[in-house]
Amino acid sequence: MTSKTLNPAPQRVASVDAFRGFVMFLMMAEVLNLSAVSKSLPESEFWSFLAWHQSHVPWVGCSLHDLIQPSFSFLVGVALPYSMASRSLKNQSKAQLWAHTLRRSLILILLGIFLRSMHASQTNFTFEDTLTQIGLGYPFLFALGFCSQRFRWITLSIILVGYWLAFALYPIANIPMDPNLTGVPNDWPHHLKGFAAHWNKNYNVAWAFDTWFMNLFPRESPFLYNGGGYSTLSFIPTLGTMILGLLTGQWLRSSLEPTNFLKKILATAGALFLIAIILDFTGINPIVKRIWTPSWTLYSGAWAMILLSFFYYFIDYKSYNRWSHPLIVVGTNSIAAYVIAHTLNDLIDSSFRIHVGNQYDTILGLPYRTLISGSVILLLEYWILNWMFNKRIFIKV
Repeated sequence: MTSKTLNPAPQRVASVDAFRGFVMFLMMAEVLNLSAVSKSLPESEFWSFLAWHQSHVPWVGCSLHDLIQPSFSFLVGVALPYSMASRSLKNQSKAQLWAHTLRRSLILILLGIFLRSMHASQTNFTFEDTLTQIGLGYPFLFALGFCSQRFRWITLSIILVGYWLAFALYPIANIPMDPNLTGVPNDWPHHLKGFAAHWNKNYNVAWAFDTWFMNLFPRESPFLYNGGGYSTLSFIPTLGTMILGLLTGQWLRSSLEPTNFLKKILATAGALFLIAIILDFTGINPIVKRIWTPSWTLYSGAWAMILLSFFYYFIDYKSYNRWSHPLIVVGTNSIAAYVIAHTLNDLIDSSFRIHVGNQYDTILGLPYRTLISGSVILLLEYWILNWMFNKRIFIKV
């Protein structure tokens, strides 16, 4: 990772930075812990609604919080055509471009492992983190950056169909329904039935792969399952999400008129929605974020396209952009925001408890403690990011 002091590249699209900033804000806002507020106020539908959208759904379905990782992955694809064009203008050779790509991929993987190991007694080799998933798929995405749009669609189709077949053909009947092996109680209410059972939590081919792969690394105890049902192999369909972003980024960078771009991206999103919902409704492939099912790739990709079109319409097309500045501040330094949110939360909170008072977060009453402490943390972290933005300090990998 390097720190560079420079002006943002002239090719930057404000709506893309704002969308990225919105996604990073949702991630950073986890510190508000709205579930704790809702638990303290069980009769409030308002806080219950907000808490649900700041939590991952147990298995099938989607909340706003579930869209953070696919949106971030999607935006990696959107940015790639601009990055490749910028480096080409610097007359970098293909070998130099590949060297940068592989270095970036390795940094993302190692950074993800490092952040997941911060409170562990030894290195926590895990590969389902957002950064590691992107890092694993990024070289393949870069290779597709040189290919035609048609080839990208074909590749996306092969990835999704192939990943679906891997789950559908895996003999789950050979997996013992043992909660000690899967971490999932037999009476868990989110078990899928019939053909859809091939995509059950810790009862699928991706889980089986991890019970082998994860134990190749040093561990305190043998790996049996991921408590959330996440898996290493999800990087494959995550690459599909990034390909959807790559296609969108190419449309955005082309000479399409704004209205034509909006029509194209919204029509594509509508088609993806329709396919995903049919697959889920028929039981052919449920929409599950935690194992990134092909239907989830299409469904979340459609949402990412819709959200990008919203930001593009108001910021770049209509030039209603004053409100977006705080989001752009965060979005132009997304790696810094990600690291800050994973390293400074506890430090800021403990500092306030020492220097302001241990009960500083009870000013509005006990139910709102996490809302107050989280808001303080968010404001200070935004202050850091805003200082970096004003000093033109951007962390790149």
